[in-house]
Amino acid sequence: MKTAIEVIGWAGAILILGAYALLSAGRLKSESLTYHLMNILGAAGFVVNSGYNGALPSAAMNVVWIGIGVYALRQRREPARSSPPAC
Repeated sequence: MKTAIEVIGWAGAILILGAYALLSAGRLKSESLTYHLMNILGAAGFVVNSGYNGALPSAAMNVVWIGIGVYALRQRREPARSSPPAC
């Protein structure tokens, strides 16, 4: 079980670092589905690893990280709201 938790944590780290590296290299856009999914899944890996190892501040921060990613994905899906016509 401990090995599986470690693998999940390392996979999370690779996903988050990979997302940042690809964004910085211009290979991903900050609005892209891939970028957000890499961050959400990476943070989920950290939550599992941190929670298992008792690192609750890290686990809590990554729960918030997941929330930010989910919020960003929801914003992508909503159609742009047009401004009311000027009078």
